[in-house]
Amino acid sequence: MSVKGVRQPPSGPRAEVKRQAIVRAARALFLRDGFSVGMDTIAAEAGVSKVTVYNHFGSKEALFIAVITDALDEPLAGESSAALEGLAAAEDLRTALVDAARTWVRAVRTNDEVAALRNLVAAEVHRFPELGRAWRHRGTESHHPAVAGALQALAEQGRLEISDLEVAIIQFYGLLVFPHMVFSSYGTDIDEDLTDRLISGGVAMFLDHYSPAGA
Repeated sequence: MSVKGVRQPPSGPRAEVKRQAIVRAARALFLRDGFSVGMDTIAAEAGVSKVTVYNHFGSKEALFIAVITDALDEPLAGESSAALEGLAAAEDLRTALVDAARTWVRAVRTNDEVAALRNLVAAEVHRFPELGRAWRHRGTESHHPAVAGALQALAEQGRLEISDLEVAIIQFYGLLVFPHMVFSSYGTDIDEDLTDRLISGGVAMFLDHYSPAGA
């Protein structure tokens, strides 16, 4: 398909207001009714036409992924984002990473809606495999730009040696955040003491692997 044949979503301030209204409505309805909720219902809840929803997102799968992507980014907003952005200027990288991880993990643990949306993906993907395919189609860096940016900046400074950023991002998540995601999906909570030990140990393992030789 030529570039001219690709339909671009609406842009501009008014379009962004409508997009956010659609995402908010879809998020509430997906949480309440699952992926089976109709686009008519989402449009009505958002106060827009169904045509407007399709103009912005193209399909319900794309809208669902937009909802999930926005939600998964929430723990990396605010304090967490500031802590990650500050890593490049930190004199003591290990301490700064531990502090940033604590802020990030706390946001992950306390956001019940995000946990519910993660569980919704797991519950729906077997019925709608296109969700999984569309989710995997996006690269790890585009899913988690705050983490990607922080690690890339440290690599460019020579403070970390990262040959494969995608792997490094997944390992960073695996050490620090995934334990809480997995246990919460089983209805099990990791207490504060174990959380702190996981963070300290996870940061140590990450730095042991990615710190330059002799650092």
